Amino acid sequence: MRQEEAVQDITASLKKDPAVRSIFLKGSMGRNDHDAYSDIDLYCMVEEKEEQAFLKRRIDHLKAYKELIFTDDIFIIAPQIIGVYEDHLHIDLFTVTEATFQNKDYFTVLYDPDGIMDPFGTEGKLTLTKTALTEHMLDVSWFLFQYWKAAARGSAVWAVEMLRHVMRYLANVLLYKYEPDRSVLGLKALPKYLPEDKRFRIEAIYEWMTPSLHRKAAREILLLLKEEGDWIRHVFSEEEKAVVFMESVVVLLSEEPGIERDGELPIIRGNR
Repeated sequence: MRQEEAVQDITASLKKDPAVRSIFLKGSMGRNDHDAYSDIDLYCMVEEKEEQAFLKRRIDHLKAYKELIFTDDIFIIAPQIIGVYEDHLHIDLFTVTEATFQNKDYFTVLYDPDGIMDPFGTEGKLTLTKTALTEHMLDVSWFLFQYWKAAARGSAVWAVEMLRHVMRYLANVLLYKYEPDRSVLGLKALPKYLPEDKRFRIEAIYEWMTPSLHRKAAREILLLLKEEGDWIRHVFSEEEKAVVFMESVVVLLSEEPGIERDGELPIIRGNR
């Protein structure tokens, strides 16, 4: 793939730069999850005292692959060049030092002659913490509650938007069950890591998230929550508020006109 060709050409150029101590990939290429449409997240670790000089040479290194038709120089987690090549390949080149490197994802080392990346482990970097998982579960309930209000007042567009927020957080929760080591990734990882039946249902929910069909989408979300009820009770056994809030919102929604009851649909915690 062209990603590999670009990485090879740019890495060869970067290796000649005296400021560069290590070169590695993060993102989908760093996890070996990439495809023909993936971006390149390329990282250079440099000597702190040489960082400013290196930043001025980044574009020249990137041009080792092809000419760039777009660049932007930004800072989010580190100095970063966003580049788009003439073949429309997208690359992000990050510059870090040992002091500024954030070890929060898998990475693949391309060049590390002094072994400076050896102390940085990669295991479990994409697994939600229990605190983050609880927050996501509460967000699912919160945005279902906001959906109920929007649907009840007839604000169809806002109702759809609230369901989109629900699905954003529910994706992380479901991944925590089915592929915990990818649970941080959320929606982008669902097609690859959810069981096929669950994936088809998620796609159906998105088909129905329209101003005219949003109640059908909401009903399917409630059914998913019902099916995962035992697991929810187990995982959140020490987080009573997460389960109680979820149960109350599901009961509320099950009584909304257009969202039919389905047996024990409102019951998340089981019979009491």
